[in-house]
Amino acid sequence: MSAARRARGRGHEDDSHDEPDERWAVSYADMVTVLMCLFIVLFAVSNVDKTKFEMLANSLATGFGQESTEGGADSAEGMIVPPELQDDDGVVDLAARAETEFESLVGLRDRMSTSLAAQGLQDTVQFVIDDRGLQVGLVGAETFFADNSTDLSAKANAVLDNIGDVLATVDNPVSVEGHADHRVSAAPFPTNWELSGGRATQVARFLVEHEGLGGPRVKATAFSDTRPIVPGDSPQALASNRRVDIVVESNEEEQVRALIPALAAAANK
Repeated sequence: MSAARRARGRGHEDDSHDEPDERWAVSYADMVTVLMCLFIVLFAVSNVDKTKFEMLANSLATGFGQESTEGGADSAEGMIVPPELQDDDGVVDLAARAETEFESLVGLRDRMSTSLAAQGLQDTVQFVIDDRGLQVGLVGAETFFADNSTDLSAKANAVLDNIGDVLATVDNPVSVEGHADHRVSAAPFPTNWELSGGRATQVARFLVEHEGLGGPRVKATAFSDTRPIVPGDSPQALASNRRVDIVVESNEEEQVRALIPALAAAANK
């Protein structure tokens, strides 16, 4: 190879190393991305509810067997079970809690029934125990209200007085729910919403103003004719659908209340 050609070759190699090496930029970009993710996570954590964050941390720790928690771990759901839903050995016993709650609702029903029977009013209500609690159905709207009216009758006052005396001894929330049949409403009520809502409101007011139930635990709801319990247009069906229900709501957890209907069905066999 001639000296000139060797010189040209060495010159070409030197020119290739004159360009800047920018491979460091890739590592720098990765580092910046990681830092950005870190600060986003820190910002998110700083705005998380402390209680919820602790519950999440406890659940994760328990799931990995790293740390014991105050509540027990539900292996099926991966959630922390509150201590009040466990027995003395820390074992979750929802069935026992449901049975205790069911017996409490039965006791409440029996006390109301006994009080009404003493006044000869035992046939004016119907009791149902379900996953909501104890439902006290006021049988026959005409027994409690004049036709197309929201004014309580004298018998209604006597029935509600007996029911209210029992309700005053517990702290359960009470939902008063008004219903109407499907016939078109008459004046002065534009629709069945106003009629059913007015009757529910009058019952709720009586429980609060005459029986001393705390206002915050009592609510009145109107369902109009949207929830009939008996189909058809017979007088009996229409009368059954014109009703006011007083629901004594259970204070138990949802998973406990879900077991109550089975207990009620077994007790009714």
